Amino acid sequence: MPSFFRDVNLPAATAGFVAVLVGFTSSVAIVFQAAQAFGATPELITSWMWALGLGMGLCTAVPSLVLRQPVMVAWSTPGAAVLATAGLAGGFSMAEAVGAFMLCAAMIVLVGATGWFERVMNRIPMALAAALLAGVLARFGLQAFGAAQSDWPLVVLMLLTYLIGRRWAPRYAVPLTLLVAVAWVLVQGRLQTSALTLAWARPVFTAPVFTVAAFVSLALPLFIVTMASQNLPGVAAIRAAGYAMPISRIITLTGVATLVLAPFGAFALNLSAITAAICMGEEAHTDRSKRYSAAVVCGLLYLAIGLVGAAVTGVLLAFPKELVLAIAGLALLGSIGGGLHAALQDERHREAALITFLVTLSGVVLAGIGSAFWGVVAGAIALFVQQYGIRKHTTP
Repeated sequence: MPSFFRDVNLPAATAGFVAVLVGFTSSVAIVFQAAQAFGATPELITSWMWALGLGMGLCTAVPSLVLRQPVMVAWSTPGAAVLATAGLAGGFSMAEAVGAFMLCAAMIVLVGATGWFERVMNRIPMALAAALLAGVLARFGLQAFGAAQSDWPLVVLMLLTYLIGRRWAPRYAVPLTLLVAVAWVLVQGRLQTSALTLAWARPVFTAPVFTVAAFVSLALPLFIVTMASQNLPGVAAIRAAGYAMPISRIITLTGVATLVLAPFGAFALNLSAITAAICMGEEAHTDRSKRYSAAVVCGLLYLAIGLVGAAVTGVLLAFPKELVLAIAGLALLGSIGGGLHAALQDERHREAALITFLVTLSGVVLAGIGSAFWGVVAGAIALFVQQYGIRKHTTP
């Protein structure tokens, strides 16, 4: 821990805060909808935030400190969307939902402990993994500039501040941009402080009930979308950043944490891609070996969300949505560019990588599975058709 205080700096701390700001505000409404789909009371929703904050915080901060690498864990946003839809359609109780969360967690532990998922990832070419990551992140880049439609003065101000910062103080471009943006909304009186309250979050235990219907309608879809739409691009983010982490052990950890915290509302924890890219890029720290400090800051803030849920939730939701979208897109520019460069530099894989990028960027959802999975499938098919048998036919 003493080394963490030596390694952390302002850009790293800002990267950790931006990661939490983006990850939380972009999807917390979906989590609330998922809880309400199972008839959650306000006390149960607070318990969900306690469990998710505790799980994400510990699974992010502790491995990052141990490995001295930026391990980033988040809740499953597409999983929450699946639960919100399936919960309303199926009329499941909170007890049945908790049982489904635990079954999903057990399956995540299984694929992590056996190494099945990591072996699959090892067979995906780096070009396709980089294209997958670029496609996932590029949507945030588009949203950043799309936010100018509703608040162009703020977005233009942030863009100019970022460009000036990159020119004269590149290490502090993102912190400076965030500071200027917050000052702007404060001057305009647009910071929504009405939701600011101070109260400790209290966990509420729900005994699980296991049913076949909940397994088929909740647990299985939750597992599939979490692995395909979250862990898949999460591993791509790690490898694109050049880190060699024990993927199987980390995924097993997320499964165990979910299993333990599921009775309190932790529906699915997984590797992050978007927030990971924020903490793994050069903007977080010029020294790659010290970027773990940004992940630790992120994890500590997640713990704060869990322990003082209402207060931190109010702070994060006080920012205008345009500020959140713009700071996310600007903070990810370097990662998007790096992903595209790695994806397209090898001519043999360029077209397949481009197909992966475009399918992922499209946001298409088929059979309830997101575009990250279908992007890899499309790219792999393209690569197979273009490359299979070439050596055999060209060898004399």
